[in-house]
Amino acid sequence: MKNFSLAFCALLVISFTFNSCTKDEVVNFTDTNSIVASATIDGINELDFQTGTQVTFENALSKTTSASNVKSLLGACAVVTIDNVTPNSFPKIITIDFGTGCTTNGITRKGKLKITLSGLVSTPKSTMKIERENYYVNGMKVEGVILYTNETTTAAIPQWSRTITNGKLTSVDGSVYFNSGSHTIRQTEGANTPLILADNTYEMISGDHMVSKENGAKLTLSVAVPLVKKYDCNYVSKGKLNVKGPLLNGTLDYGNGECDNKLTYTHENGMVFNLTM
Repeated sequence: MKNFSLAFCALLVISFTFNSCTKDEVVNFTDTNSIVASATIDGINELDFQTGTQVTFENALSKTTSASNVKSLLGACAVVTIDNVTPNSFPKIITIDFGTGCTTNGITRKGKLKITLSGLVSTPKSTMKIERENYYVNGMKVEGVILYTNETTTAAIPQWSRTITNGKLTSVDGSVYFNSGSHTIRQTEGANTPLILADNTYEMISGDHMVSKENGAKLTLSVAVPLVKKYDCNYVSKGKLNVKGPLLNGTLDYGNGECDNKLTYTHENGMVFNLTM
């Protein structure tokens, strides 16, 4: 009887009436977990990019970040090795080993990140490739390759393309989300202070992210209003995505700029879901 009731609610979701379904039943069918998974994946991708930026700053340029100008993303427990120790000499392969668990800024990572640099991330046409090796973030296994390519045409506004291939997130409860996508990211603050990372702000200005569960249900999330990510915040704090799927059609809102893990999904019929990454 429960299955029939849920199936009936699914029909109501499609017709956008929701007359006799509870909000919980609607959530079960629309599967907002996929939205949260997509936001989580984006957050981890940005974290790994910023980690790559920091180790490049410290190792490729032989500069040292300090508490006065940057919040360390590595912590004392992460071990960094580099195959080419000559400053400003490329290519370089930097490996970050978080071991069996390394907690920094409230985020626990384990496993390895392998970062391959063709040049400084600030140099036009240079690339940063990020690969994960048995890599976990807060208990979630994260797989896939991220390729950043510097596409800067105006020195005052650095810009990169970001492509994700073979993405896979396995949640703590064992749910699997495959993902891929391509975005354009620009730096809107901090470009005029290259020796300071803490004042950097990045915006995802365009692109699509596809997320699918093992059962094949797929969501596409497209940039509607640029997403804002500040270097000194663990989360995207502002911006909107258009969400499209078999049952989901609406908008995901990251908020008004406050640094928190809160999200709001608004279905096209006006129903609102408050979500947490």
